[in-house]
Order: sequence, then C-alpha cells, then structure tokens
Amino acid sequence: MAQHYRFDKEKASRRPGITPLKDAIDQMLDKYRIRNRFDQSYVVAHWDKIMGSAIATRTKTVYIKERTLFLQIESAPLRNELFRAKTKIVELINREMGTDLVEDVVFI
Repeated sequence: MAQHYRFDKEKASRRPGITPLKDAIDQMLDKYRIRNRFDQSYVVAHWDKIMGSAIATRTKTVYIKERTLFLQIESAPLRNELFRAKTKIVELINREMGTDLVEDVVFI
C-alpha cells in the first residue's frame, strides 16, 4: 500500500544557527556593497511589471545612472505624457524598491 506524506511541524522547524536564504543573499549584497547595482538591474529587468506593458513595449532603452532614470521612448505623445508624470514614475519605482533609488527621470 502507498504511503502518504504527512507534515510534521517539529521536523520542519528551523535549526538554530541556520540562516534563511533570503537573509543570506541580503547579507551578501550588503557585504560586497552591490545592493544599489542589484536594485538598478531589478528595475530594468522588471520595467514592464512596474510601468505596465503598454509603456514597456514603447520603451527602447531603460537604465539608471547616479540616481537618474534614463528612458528612450519611441512614441512622442507617450514621451510627453510621461514627461508630465515624472514625479509619479519616481514614486512608483521607489515604492516598488522600498528605497530612494531614483531622484529624477531624463528622456533621451
């Protein structure tokens, strides 16, 4: 007869002295001082999630340099709309990252 898995809470608890993977990665990012660069690459990689697919499909280039977000937008009307919403873009990115990663937006 087949045996069924049964969850045992005592066996599943963490042992003392063992660091969870999330905490270990956070410690590594802080130790090597690469958290800022990691956050910048996260914004670039998840641009469509942060701003939506309509804006992401019309964006050619996205990068962050010295706390400034640089965007190359294909559509002139969209660029104009986003220019007016600079503070909203900065707010969305900083809220997503949980830190003040971006201070300004420049359209190239």
